[in-house]
Amino acid sequence: MNPNEKRKDLGITAKKDEDFGEWFSQVLKKADLIEYTDVSGCYVLKPTLYHMWEEVQSFLDKKFKKIGVKNAYFPLFIPEHLLTKEQEHVKGFVPEVAWVTHSGETELPERLAIRPTSETIMYDAYSKWIQSYRDLPLRINQWCNVVRWEFKHPIPLLRSREFLWQEGHTVFATKKEADKEVRQILDIYEQCYNEMMAVPGTQGRKTDKEKFAGADYTTTFEVFTSNGKVAQACTSHHLGQNFAKSFNITYLDKDGQSKHPFQNSWGFTTRSLGVALTMHSDDKGLVMPPKIAPIKGVIVPILFEDSRDNVMAVALRVEKMLSKYDIFLDDSERTPGFKFNEWELKGIPIRIEIGPKDVEKQHVVLARRDTGAKEFVLLTDLEKRFPVLLDTIQKDMYEKALKFQKDSIIEVDCWDNFLKAAKEKKVVRAPFCGEEICEDNIKNEADGIKSSCIPFDQPDVERACVKCGKPGKLTHFAKSY
Repeated sequence: MNPNEKRKDLGITAKKDEDFGEWFSQVLKKADLIEYTDVSGCYVLKPTLYHMWEEVQSFLDKKFKKIGVKNAYFPLFIPEHLLTKEQEHVKGFVPEVAWVTHSGETELPERLAIRPTSETIMYDAYSKWIQSYRDLPLRINQWCNVVRWEFKHPIPLLRSREFLWQEGHTVFATKKEADKEVRQILDIYEQCYNEMMAVPGTQGRKTDKEKFAGADYTTTFEVFTSNGKVAQACTSHHLGQNFAKSFNITYLDKDGQSKHPFQNSWGFTTRSLGVALTMHSDDKGLVMPPKIAPIKGVIVPILFEDSRDNVMAVALRVEKMLSKYDIFLDDSERTPGFKFNEWELKGIPIRIEIGPKDVEKQHVVLARRDTGAKEFVLLTDLEKRFPVLLDTIQKDMYEKALKFQKDSIIEVDCWDNFLKAAKEKKVVRAPFCGEEICEDNIKNEADGIKSSCIPFDQPDVERACVKCGKPGKLTHFAKSY
């Protein structure tokens, strides 16, 4: 292989608009974010990607603790008799469950589910902890991994068999308190997407057909990705009293009467990173929002023998000046062009170029990864300009994604226009009656498109369902992960 071929192989060879799956796979692998393993759907999260998750985790954890949620940890293995206690829940999850049946050569007396979600094992404990109204509310979260095995074609981050998440499980004396928290958590989730990952989306409620198994209702934050599919970015569920009745969770109220409490569960996963990276990245490689990037800027000195010392002296000065912003100085012997391409591929938000002429003029060149725009900044102004540019990039990335989201939603009021918008791979916003049989008909006749959510932002008056004509609410439809 000649050097030109080798360099080409280091870059992204697939186009985002032409072969999304191959493009995304190359971005994740060549930007050094993941490593594949011998187990399909299970991936190594390398340090750069894991750092992004830590930033998200830190943001959410602080928000949860501020509203009174405490962290705990529950076992990975769930006995089958617990998993099957709430029948609607188990019916929804059994196809996804991976089971442990043996210890060495010995068959276990009872199968153990590898945690697909923790409602059942946590609520068994809650039934022992909750006795009185004084024990409420109980608001617990855990950070852990889960395993879901039902699908055939995994996509790293977007559809993994094992993934990381947080799952909150809370208990309240009244439905009003529980309902309030459902939306409170969803707002925190949206804030994380908006502020940390520069990703907008739509808050709404799932249809009864698409709600979480065992829930009274499910709320969701949905994001339209750049390959024409909607990703369920996170969810917050109101479980009503369903699990409380199945697991015999009761409390004595102030009048001494035994009552079942009301429960919620809510979760946010590493899928969020897949959503953000597919939204922002391009044919050159990864594009990272500055707030989750482990390296905010890379210094690339342009070195020649007769000016090396002077350029390196300024590069070291800049490194010290910007040290609090997680800066990396690339003083390797590779060519500047090679370095530019590599750091573009890896998505570093700002590249700081320093050459002999820049040293003479006492400035540096700042190159934005998101737009490619360059600007000259005097060394005396650099310490103030650098964080401002980071904030500008974060804001501009959000605004660009917001425009994409808005442009991708098409509102229709008749079936022919619904089908036309679906073929164009848009989010179809249309009146829908909410009935399951009608939803099945839409999916069957519109090439697999299904409901995404019923947005909270609704007109006051219902309109005729786009399929059957019954009164309905505006609902988003799209193909989904």
